[in-house]
Amino acid sequence: MAFTCCCWCFCVRYPELAAVCKDARTLLLYPGAGAENLEDLSADLAATTAHNVILIDGTWSQAKDMFLRNALLRLPRQVQLRSAPSSQYVIRTQPTNMCVSTLECAAVTLSIMEKNHSIQEVLLKPLQALCSFQLQHGAQIHHSKEHLIKNGQYNKIMPKNKRKIRRMQKLITNQNI
Repeated sequence: MAFTCCCWCFCVRYPELAAVCKDARTLLLYPGAGAENLEDLSADLAATTAHNVILIDGTWSQAKDMFLRNALLRLPRQVQLRSAPSSQYVIRTQPTNMCVSTLECAAVTLSIMEKNHSIQEVLLKPLQALCSFQLQHGAQIHHSKEHLIKNGQYNKIMPKNKRKIRRMQKLITNQNI
């Protein structure tokens, strides 16, 4: 049985998180229909004081579950990256070509907010080194599920569930999922 707690419960259990989420300077980096593009806001953000940025770390389904189950995470201004580079985390399969790891999101976000591209380069060097080491020792490059489907290389059984079929079709047609 799934249990969803109210916002008040989280405020009592995690007062520090509640304070950050209620702060007007807090941004939640999480894609969605109501999310604003961070690149468009960067000029406005630079004019004000420092900001807090919350990133949800986990698999895509875990992050979605955390966002939906925690009312505190719906309080901050929601932002997304309009144009993240292709993921450099090539030893993991991403759902779509636009998906990047939490580390990559953090690096891109900080470089946008600070208007300093070298931040992104510095923060991603360990990820690049990890992937390079893994590839040198037998790991294989993983393409996104979207790439594999479009190129006829997806070798898993296609789902029978109608909801999952629609998601796969959206991947093929390059629609937002």
